[in-house]
Amino acid sequence: MTTSTNPFKMTISRFGEDGIRVLFGNDIDLSVHEKVRNFYFYMKSLDLPEVIDYTPSFRSCLIHFNTERTNFARLSSLIEEKEEEALRPGNTPESTLQEIPVHYGGPEALDMKNVCEQTGLSERDVIAIHSDIIYTVYTVGFTPGFPYLGTLDQRIQVPRLETPRTKIAAGSVGIAQGQTGVYPFPSPAGWRIIGHTDVRFFNYEKEPYSLLRIGDKVKFISI
Repeated sequence: MTTSTNPFKMTISRFGEDGIRVLFGNDIDLSVHEKVRNFYFYMKSLDLPEVIDYTPSFRSCLIHFNTERTNFARLSSLIEEKEEEALRPGNTPESTLQEIPVHYGGPEALDMKNVCEQTGLSERDVIAIHSDIIYTVYTVGFTPGFPYLGTLDQRIQVPRLETPRTKIAAGSVGIAQGQTGVYPFPSPAGWRIIGHTDVRFFNYEKEPYSLLRIGDKVKFISI
């Protein structure tokens, strides 16, 4: 992930019978992310009855629509009409900063030793580097509440596991390539686990269910 000035606006394409994919750039970076974020919150604010839901991601936003109320051509035309307004800065709510206490190392940090071997860094250095950054939530998905956070310092960027684990503990803090994240539930995992947090990232019993939304900030605190 990088930060750059990207003149790319948006392109619209069909996504299945009832979906539209709106793409805002070719790179995963903060400038593209801001366009996704502006578009997502602006379109949600319109409360269009023909739209079922919006799913923002790193470079695009997927729109799932009701085929009995609209079609690809009509909704695409509406999106094109709204492009300038939708991409205008200021459509987004203020980001929140969440400080997440993390137990680094120890038996729950399944891959800390391997990360140290791959990077040539000590465990103390890996912890210091990982916890020094204020990360941006690029998207939330994979499992409910799982945040894709960037950008990870290049010094601790490591590849995913060649063979994903079938199950890791809820609260596991992982890294992979330029990203880091937290697994809210016990689940399969292909990222390298370097710590654990007791913070609950998704709660079915309390709205908003997810602790984080796109554009929020995260700072890990070593405890």
